[in-house]
Amino acid sequence: MRLNLVLELQDIPGQLTDALEPLGRIGANIVTVIHQRDVKTERGTVPVQVTIEGDKDTLDKVIKTLEDQNIQIMEIDSVLRKEMIRTILIGNIVDKDVKNVLSKLNSLEKVKVVDFNLKMSDDPEKSASKIIIEADYGKKREVMKKIKEIGTSKGFLVINEI
Repeated sequence: MRLNLVLELQDIPGQLTDALEPLGRIGANIVTVIHQRDVKTERGTVPVQVTIEGDKDTLDKVIKTLEDQNIQIMEIDSVLRKEMIRTILIGNIVDKDVKNVLSKLNSLEKVKVVDFNLKMSDDPEKSASKIIIEADYGKKREVMKKIKEIGTSKGFLVINEI
């Protein structure tokens, strides 16, 4: 059996080796590796395409091992496992507790805030924050609903992507 993966690796020395070394030890045959350092995700990580061969048990062990190593698997056989959700909150987010807003989003299961930018204004109510959230595939609607709830409770204008 063949399995095509897209891994998300930090752009630091040794990451590719750390990700691939256990695959051979498990018994998977590495067929191809496409690693282009000049292609980056929004978070500055490098997507690495890996094709491996093995029986079903071996391939299952590969996925578990990568997850145990906290290596993000973005795609398995062209099926996206993570979605990026972008939202903008306009309002006085600093005085209304940035930490609380981010904690509420991070408390959702299989959801993580991966980027937060704040643009301050002379009028705090006109400040804007851009939040990028990573969620498991299929959770987008739930996350967008939670963002609306948080925004409404704190009096923010919420601009979600479609």
